[in-house]
Amino acid sequence: MENIQNQSLLKSVFAVFPGQGSQHVGMGKDLFQNFAIARETFEEASDAIHVDLKKLCFEGPDSDLVLTENTQPCLLVSSVAAYRVAEKEYQFTPAAVAGHSLGEYSALVAIGSLDLTTATRWVKERGIAMQKAVPSGEGTMAAILGLEDERVKKLCEIATQSALAKQPTSSPNSDTITIVEPANFNAPGQVVIAGSTTAVQEAIQILKSSGDFSGGKAIPLQVSAPFHCKLMSPARQRMAELFAQAKPHERAKPLSCSYIPNRTARLSREPNLVFELLVEQVDHPVLWKQSIETLLDAQMNAAIEFGPGKVLSGLIKRISSASGKTCALTSVSDSASVLALETLIQEKIKLDINH
Repeated sequence: MENIQNQSLLKSVFAVFPGQGSQHVGMGKDLFQNFAIARETFEEASDAIHVDLKKLCFEGPDSDLVLTENTQPCLLVSSVAAYRVAEKEYQFTPAAVAGHSLGEYSALVAIGSLDLTTATRWVKERGIAMQKAVPSGEGTMAAILGLEDERVKKLCEIATQSALAKQPTSSPNSDTITIVEPANFNAPGQVVIAGSTTAVQEAIQILKSSGDFSGGKAIPLQVSAPFHCKLMSPARQRMAELFAQAKPHERAKPLSCSYIPNRTARLSREPNLVFELLVEQVDHPVLWKQSIETLLDAQMNAAIEFGPGKVLSGLIKRISSASGKTCALTSVSDSASVLALETLIQEKIKLDINH
């Protein structure tokens, strides 16, 4: 395949990497079968944790793939493999990268700040820690649709106070604090909340019954834990321990391009902040909508989603539309989409040259 030159001119293209929920049995298989760099990527990640990630990704079963400690390394390797194919075939380098939750690790590996072997070990530990942080059944999440961000924040505050007021006087046999908070600001009118099961259920009930939140709708999510809220504090501590033990070659290296941390939604090229922001990310909300708005404001108008599914592409479409801006969207998850990527890159090079 003929290489594309002048990649430094891709000033308006950013790459995004999905998080949990995008996984499916069969992801990455086509790339593995057709590109040596994808095979090398899967082998490296599998060796890092002594798990056959090929089998998990390609064959499942789904009941194993959806386990958080498996989902995270599987998504990481699938996304990084897709990126490396584009990098190898076209010398592709974006102007910036962003990843949704777990996808932030994929983004940092893609641009050379973290090495794949170490990141694979870390995300497996991250999955285990997040699952252990809250006892089964004591935490959950829900998608809130149709409300502005500030109204969702208010809903969470009211629901937390109401749930606390309804607690039995005698302390229940649980260490889980009663709280519900925004966990993912995904797009305009789409915010995911997370917290203790009682508080999330209270938020859903208030939304249904209170006229103060008219126009809103709640969809309970089938998740294994309440991610990105204060209940993830034990997982945050575990990641801080892992990063503190990082050997010199495992520490974050200079970034080949800018990235947007979930924690700040601001462009950054500071390797010294990578660990700190990854730690804080665990028990703080994912500022995805704000991150994409930052990229659009920086005159970036084409997004490439590397890895399974098109969840992020759908969110970016909603965010750009609400912002009154246009953003070309494509995804790379198999050999056909790799070929299609060439057309987009060539078009963006021409546009950037003319501007």
